[in-house]
Amino acid sequence: MRALLARALSWVPWRRRPGRHSAKHLAAQRAAVPVPEPVSPWARPWTSPSAADVRAIFRDPQVLALPTPQRERAWAAAFAELGVDYDHPAAEPLGSLVTPVRVAA
Repeated sequence: MRALLARALSWVPWRRRPGRHSAKHLAAQRAAVPVPEPVSPWARPWTSPSAADVRAIFRDPQVLALPTPQRERAWAAAFAELGVDYDHPAAEPLGSLVTPVRVAA
């Protein structure tokens, strides 16, 4: 009877795989996850407007005849149609909402 139990217990697959918290199991789990390759920014297509599109916006004679604040708004509207955020960089006479402050270190 003892021999029969010993044979039966030796046949049962005890601990054939490492436990969930063992180093062997965790190493196997980490190795199974594929590491993504770094994506080059040059791999995707160009998403901003072309130089010709931007030139056409800035050299529009109707817009150039407008005063500076209206010209800036017209440029912002033209860029918004292209899906680009234009933050009025040339609107110096209007002043900036954020005043640069020099901080002594």
